[in-house]
Order: sequence, then C-alpha cells, then structure tokens
Amino acid sequence: MSDNTNIRLTLPVVCFVWQIAMIILFGVFIRYDEESDTHWVETKAHDNITSDIENDFYFRYPSFQDVHVMIFVGFGFLMTFLKRYSFGAVGFNFLIASFGLQWALLMQGWFHSLDPQTGKIFIGVESLINADFCVAGCLIAYGAVLGKVSPVQLLVMTLFGVTLFAVEEYIILNLLHARDAGGSMVIHTFGGYYGLAISRVLYRPNLHQSKRMQGSVYHSDTFAMIGTLFLWMFWPSFNSAITDHGDGQHRAVINTYLCLASTVLTTVAISSLSQKTGKLDMVHIQNSTLAGGVALGTAAEFMISPYGALIVGFFCGIISTMGYIFISPFLEKTLKIQDTCGIHNLHAMPGVIGGIVGAITAAAASESVYGKQGLINTFDFTGDFKDRTVLTQGGYQAAGMCVSIVFGVVGGAIVGSILKLPIWGDPADENCFDDEVYWEVREPATHHLLFTI
Repeated sequence: MSDNTNIRLTLPVVCFVWQIAMIILFGVFIRYDEESDTHWVETKAHDNITSDIENDFYFRYPSFQDVHVMIFVGFGFLMTFLKRYSFGAVGFNFLIASFGLQWALLMQGWFHSLDPQTGKIFIGVESLINADFCVAGCLIAYGAVLGKVSPVQLLVMTLFGVTLFAVEEYIILNLLHARDAGGSMVIHTFGGYYGLAISRVLYRPNLHQSKRMQGSVYHSDTFAMIGTLFLWMFWPSFNSAITDHGDGQHRAVINTYLCLASTVLTTVAISSLSQKTGKLDMVHIQNSTLAGGVALGTAAEFMISPYGALIVGFFCGIISTMGYIFISPFLEKTLKIQDTCGIHNLHAMPGVIGGIVGAITAAAASESVYGKQGLINTFDFTGDFKDRTVLTQGGYQAAGMCVSIVFGVVGGAIVGSILKLPIWGDPADENCFDDEVYWEVREPATHHLLFTI
C-alpha cells in the first residue's frame, strides 16, 4: 500500500490539472452544433423548418435524462451493497463519470464528428448520450475492482478506458458497420472484459484479510436495490436512445421492456431453486434481473419479435443467475479474478449473448419481414454499404463482438499493469471495502446502520 498522505495530495492535483486541461481542450475543439447554436433560427429558415419541435433536443432529451439517471443513480446505488463502502460506490461513481464524460466528448468527437474544414467538434444532445454510453463502459469495469483501488487508480482506469472505448467503437460501428444501438458489444462486452482483465492483473492473494467487510447487511442491500430499480425502469431508454426516430426507437423500447420482464421471472425461479430452503438471494435479484437489458442491446431495434424478446430474457435470467452461483466462484478460485460486483454475469456474459443474438437476427433478416426499405433503414445499407447482404451483415456483427472482447481483455491487461505500479495509494489488503480509507465517516466504525448517515 502506498502512503495515504501522498494520495491525499495527489487526488486534488489530478482533479485540478485534469479540469484545467479539459477547459483548454474544449476551448480549442468543442463548439455547439447547428441545433444548439443561436444560428438555429437561420437554419430553420434555410431548411424550411416551421417549428422548433423539429430540433433534435425534443426527440432525444427524454432519453438523455433517463440514461443520465442510470449513469449517476443506477450504477452508483447498485454498488452500495457492501456494508462499509456505500460512500465509495456512489461517490467514486460520481467522480469517474464526471471525469470520463468530458474526455468522451473529445475522444468520440475526434473519431466520429471532427469537422475537417474547421478542425472543430460540434456537439448536441446526442453527443451527450454517447458520452454517457462511453462512461458506462468504465463504470462497468469499476464494478470488478470495487473497494480494492484508490480514486486516482479509478481516474487512470477511466482515462484509458474512454480512450479504448472510442477506438473500438469506431472500428465496430464505422469500419465494420455493425449495428449496436444498446451497446451489448461496444459497452457491456468491452466494459465487462476490461474490468475483469484489470482485476486479474491486480489480483490480491491476501484479500481474505478484509473478508469481514466483503458482505452486505440488510440496509446496504436495500440501497443497492434502488439502483437496480432505476436501471431496470430506464433500460428501454438506454437501448433506444440513439436509434433512428420512429419505428426503430419504438421497437427497441418494446423489445427491451418485454425482455427485462421475462428476465425477472427466470431469475427469481433459479435463485429460489439454488437454495435448499427455497429462499431468494438478493445478489441475484439485484443483478441478474438486469441481464436481459444487456443481452438485447444489439438486437433491440431489429425485428426480433415480441416473443423473441421474451425468449432472450428467459435464457438470460437463467444464465446470469447460474453465473453468480457457479462461474463467479470458479473465476476467483481457478482464474484468480476477484470480481466484486459479478460484472461477468451481468455485463460480460450477457453482452456476448447480445452479440450472438444480434449476429443471428441480422443474418436471418429478410425482405418479407422488414420490407426492402425497412432493411435499408434498419441496417443502414447506404453509401459504401449499399450492396451488403444480411448474411454478410451477420458476419460483421460477430466480428464486432470479437473486437470488443479483444479490446477489453488486451486493453485491461495493459492498463492493469500500469495500475499495479506502487504509486497510486491503493488500500492495504486488510483495509479493502472500507470507506474510512478515503472518506470522512462520521459514525463509529462498528456501526452499520446506513440510514443514519
């Protein structure tokens, strides 16, 4: 463990220097797009737009609100299940999301929307949604190392995570031209394996010294369930936020809604069957009930059909819950991957399922189901991709999933090696999962009634 005095000095320095750098870079590169600039009045007149309601803000902002709540409330509270790490869960989630979204606007702008004539990045409400998506990958990775790293390590992890995300997103969505509206591949698969690879490199053989802190208590599980419910309710918005206006967005909401409902039923069933007493395990209910939203991210806007969405949710609830029962212990004991939140079962594995479902659904698409123009609109068979067939599209969907896994595993291993350097002020083995290492806790260390905080 590094000297905590050093980390108390380093964290403010990192935050101040980073924010000054962001101010400079935003001043150089970032500008309002035409729909958020005061010249919108002239744009309306030029394009014969009669009402402000045609501004993209009015289409996208409700979805942006929902996604934003998921990022800051949903992810944050989902990780409060540890009995003595609720400050770190919500507080560091807040920190790295605010840190990461600024860098995401720049990285995604440089790759996706840099104006070659002006050298500027023009941002609007859809840019904000995409930045939140980018940050989501890093928050997923945070779940694997929750309670075991310092805030500076988290910032470094986010810096590299956002950078890797922007690159793999560009390869998958632009070069391969895969469709992934809800981010099963780009967000969940990448974020899951990125976090797992970092956790493997940062393996702590003596983590049992803080075993007393690793569990939950009644109230901490209740707080975590708040995060679950926010995520569950808003996941249809997450999967549909950047789909095309109209039928694609409408269909993505319906499919995700049904898939999530189906996942809850099978999660409850498997959780009960896994216990000799038939009782439910709150870990399963908090996490596996969300797996359907992850797995349907890629195919959400496809014509998977309502019953198809229910089938995906049915199997995801089973697989994710079984993952918590059998795979998580195997990962820790055999592969030495200490996955605090079980992100393998909620994000990585369902993300791969989502990639497979997307590839099969794309390859099976037909003109009789979609219509000729429907195929073109759904898979964006225009420009350089106007001659692509659905079978070819299915192959590129599968290739996109492989790219996300490779970026997650290789990138995570490299970043983990950087985070392993003894300069970041990470907690000692006996002090993991304890807020008192980095937070002022105004209650006795033996007191675990979180409602009194």
